[in-house]
Formats: sequence, structure tokens, C-alpha cells
Amino acid sequence: MKIATLANIITSDKNNGRMTLIPFLPAAFPEANLFWSTLTELSENGAGIIEIGVPFSDPVADGPQVAAASEIALKNGGSLAYILAGLAEKRAKLECGLVLMGYVNPFIQYGWANARRKKKEVSLVEIIETSLDILAEKLARVAVQGLIVPDLPLEESEIWLKVLKKYGLTLIALVGPNTSFEKMKNYAEAGVGGYVYVVSVLGTTGERSELPLEVTRTLTRARGAFNLPLALGFGLNSPRQLDYLPANLKPEAVIFGSSLIRHLEQGHSVAAFMEPWRK
Repeated sequence: MKIATLANIITSDKNNGRMTLIPFLPAAFPEANLFWSTLTELSENGAGIIEIGVPFSDPVADGPQVAAASEIALKNGGSLAYILAGLAEKRAKLECGLVLMGYVNPFIQYGWANARRKKKEVSLVEIIETSLDILAEKLARVAVQGLIVPDLPLEESEIWLKVLKKYGLTLIALVGPNTSFEKMKNYAEAGVGGYVYVVSVLGTTGERSELPLEVTRTLTRARGAFNLPLALGFGLNSPRQLDYLPANLKPEAVIFGSSLIRHLEQGHSVAAFMEPWRK
């Protein structure tokens, strides 16, 4: 199946006068079977791109809501194997872009055993590259278009960028209030793509009543450093939180995870959650 590139999805939405909505949900949450129908509902109710979280036992950026959901997801069998198997069957029903968000360890480990067999008596770097190659090839088959890897330093991303590019995938930059303009430029020059995930506040994910004023400075730096759409995340629960942002700084996309997870845990529908964001 052919899906527009991540950047083109966001550009098309912008040309039609709307922000791209990017919900985040850990794989196999709230239940292994229910997860896939939830993704379909998100796609049918306005999601332009969906970020699937790859559950991990030792997260560094997850707030309490996402961490608890990821723990449930792990118990439900959420893994890269689960994601790939499900997408092989369900991807055609998702008329949206797809991104996986996870940590270095699960991504590298996915093809590790096969990489070791293929690359006996070679360097660790070559094994990592082969392992990523095995994963990226399978991700491309099910039309996953990008990865977000919060614990991957820019200085160690060269192999990732090389392998993902080979299969038409992109590595998405994650920047925040503590990311300097120079570091952002380095990300841009390294070849990240899709969109820029702009973190609204230092710390972990989670709902907040309002966005900090420093987000305007972060967005200003990102606007100057990248020639990519900006997607704002961490702490979003209402479109009203964006009202105070100057028009030239308003992001092209918004990412929400904790508020969606809480909404689903309370038994509410996907349509009810997405409706305010679609206005």
C-alpha cells in the first residue's frame, strides 16, 4: 500500500487549514486485541499520523500515565514482534502515517541473534548495523515510516540514519527546552526527517493544565533550525493550550499520549477524545 510521506501528510493538512493530529498509544494497550481496533478508530477520527509506543521495562522519558500503560502493554505481550505481526494484517485499514517510538535497546535487540549469525567475528558496530537492517526491512514491509528514539544521542545516530534511509524510513528528531539552536542545526544537517518532535517542557510525559512560556523559545529555535514541520508534544490535553502561541510559532502538528490514555482508561470513546481537536 502507498501512504504519503510524514512531511507530506502534515503539509497537506496545513494546506487544508488544520493541524495534523498525532496520537500516541503503547502497543497492546489497553488490551492486545483491542489495541488494533483503537488504532483503526483513531485513524477514522482524524489522526493523520499515529505513534505506536514500543513498551520497554526501563523507560527514561515516560511519565506516570505512559509508564503505567506501557507496563500493562508489556504484560499484554506488546513487543516489536507483536507490532509487526499485527501490522501485516491490519495496516491496510489504517489510512494514516505510522511511526514507532521506543528505546534503543528493543530496536537493536530485535534482529540481534540473526545479525550475530550473519556477522561472525566482526565488530559490534557491524552487528548493530545488521540488526537494524533486519528490523528496518520488516518495518518498511508494513509501511512504518519513521522512528523516534528518545535515548539515542545524535552522536550515535549515523548508523541509524544510514539504515533507515536505505528502506525509505526516517529518524525523527526530539528536541526540547534544553536543546540549543546549534544542536538543532546539527540534527537538521545529519538528515533527520518527517517532522520535529518539539517537547514542550523538561521532564517526563504527562498532562499539564497549561504550557510553560519557555515553549515559545523552543519553537522559535526549532523554526530557525529545521526546514521540517513542527509537532508539539508532552502535556497536551486541550486545543486551548495553544491559543497563546503567536501565529508564526503554532506547530503544524500536535502529539498527545497521556491525555488519550487517561481518556481510554476512563472508558470513553476515541471519537469523543478526538472531536475537540478536529474543530
